[in-house]
This record gives sequence, structure tokens and C-alpha cells, in this order.
Amino acid sequence: MYYLIRTTFIVSLTSLTLLSGCNAPATSNGAGKRQRADLTTPFEIVSTCGMVTDIVKQVAGSEATVTGIMNEGVDPHLYRPTSSDVKQLSDADIIFYSGLMLEGRMSDTFSQVQRTGIPVYAVTEGIDPKLLREPPEFAGHWDPHVWMDVQAWSACVSQIADALSEFDPAHKETYEKNAKNYQDELTKLDDYVRKTIASIPEDQRVLITAHDAFGYFSRAYQIEVKSVQGLSTESDADLKHINELVEFICTRKIKAIFVESSVSDRNIKAILEGCGERGWEVKIGGSLFSDAMGAPGTYRGTYIGMMDHNASVIAGALGGQAAENGLNQKL
Repeated sequence: MYYLIRTTFIVSLTSLTLLSGCNAPATSNGAGKRQRADLTTPFEIVSTCGMVTDIVKQVAGSEATVTGIMNEGVDPHLYRPTSSDVKQLSDADIIFYSGLMLEGRMSDTFSQVQRTGIPVYAVTEGIDPKLLREPPEFAGHWDPHVWMDVQAWSACVSQIADALSEFDPAHKETYEKNAKNYQDELTKLDDYVRKTIASIPEDQRVLITAHDAFGYFSRAYQIEVKSVQGLSTESDADLKHINELVEFICTRKIKAIFVESSVSDRNIKAILEGCGERGWEVKIGGSLFSDAMGAPGTYRGTYIGMMDHNASVIAGALGGQAAENGLNQKL
């Protein structure tokens, strides 16, 4: 009978997921939900994109097993959970996701799972709204790419520590200590990114990418950013905008533009061709991590490695100075 109920629940969630769109995310309030005292050790955490998974692992340490459902190169804007993902979510003891509509197609799934008593938390919920961007073209919604500002993303680490402490009060000191140690590392990362981007000559300090994932990066590290697509990769780039970017690049004589690991390079190639037709040779400066990190088990498959890579590649391609092999000599 239990198996039948569980199977029916998973099928129901899968059906709801397939029907869902970019609805409002589940309320990430774990109050009154189950706690670790009810469970075996270690407990099971399920998370969404790699950036969330990595910082959850840093805070949870050995107290939990953390499983991310979005793999390398996956675009969270477009992601629909599979039946296997739904089963993992329904079997989890606690769930973390980014929020701010990043995983918009998973909203109904989060809501349904939460109703079963599983605590569900958006790691961005604790961020001071003053730190969030609300671009004019995305009126009514925050820009979800918070991790591009290391200081802002560090605030999410505190949110995770608070959530885990509520879920598992007996290990509150452990979570707080892990969070503090990791945030110290993030302070070093923020300082490196800031200095590295500042080394780019001012007339070349322009970052041109496939989609508008670098707004927080622009604000935090004082680099102009232009993109082909909008905040979500679901938006389309129009020919007029591509031609305007081509004109901008040729006029400013920008040396390099960038592709993204989780976004098609079709529009970037169109810009290269357009610049070539106008007599200006611009190169692809490298592939950046925007909505997904590198391969699991690698340095670039960590949040610190991701941001270290991005800053070092951007500076290297635009005439700045980056540390050889990156901040931690692992690139």
C-alpha cells in the first residue's frame, strides 16, 4: 500500500511538472516541518543547479549527502525535472534551490513536494533586496544570477546555515563554523576577481556574452556588459539588436567576445561574421560559466573554480592581468 501511494505521488508530481511554466516559486519556509531528529545519519539533501549544490555541500559538510539534479552544461531556465528527479526530490529530507524564478519550470514540483512535509528553501530568500537587480526589461522580477557577485552569493551561504540549523539544531555550531570558513574563502575570491577585472584597460573593459547573466558581475566588478539575449535564454535575439552589437564592437574596437558553457553559440557566431563583414576581426575570448559550472569533481566544477575561471579568462582575453593558473593555481 505504501509503495502504491509513493508511486501515485511521483506520477502526480511528474504530470504537474510537465504542465507548469514560470509560476511563482514555492515558499521556502521550513518552519514546522520534519527535523533531523526523526531521521538516520547522514541525511539526504537534494539541490538544483551546480552553484547551489556546491555551497550547500560546503555548509553541510559530513552531516549530509548532497545530490544536485542539474548536471554540467544544463540551462536551469529551461530545465524540466525528469521522473527520476521527482523521485529524488520526494525522497529527500531537505531541498535547496536558487530561487528568483531561475528554476521557473520547477515551481509546481517544489510546491507539491513541500506539501508532503519536506522542507524546501530558496537560498536567495535571505538576501537583502537592496543587493538584487531588477532590470527594466525584466520589470516585476529580480535578476536571478546572483552568484555572479561573490559578496551577494556569500549571503546565500548564511541562509543555508540557518536552514540547516533549523532542520538539525544539534549540529548548529558545525553549520555556522563551516559557513564562516567558506565565506572567508569567498572574501579572497571576491578580492581576486575585483583586482583582476580592474587590470583590464578601461577602453577594453567590456564583456559581451550570449545572454544577460552577468549583470551582477558588471555592477560588482565595474565592467560594462552587453549581451545578445535577455536574462532568460528563453528570449530570442532579434536581428536589429545583433546589428547594434556588431556596430558597437567595431566602433569600440573590442578585441574579444565570449561564449557560455550552457548557452548556444549561434548568436555569437553571427556577431563574429557581422564584424568580419565590416572589416573588424574580433575573436572568441573563451567559454565562460554562466548558468552552470564545470564538470563535477574538477576545480571548475566548484563555485570558486567557476568564478576564478571566468575572471581569469575575461582579463586574459581583454588585455588585463590574471594570476598564472588562477587564484588557487588550479586552472
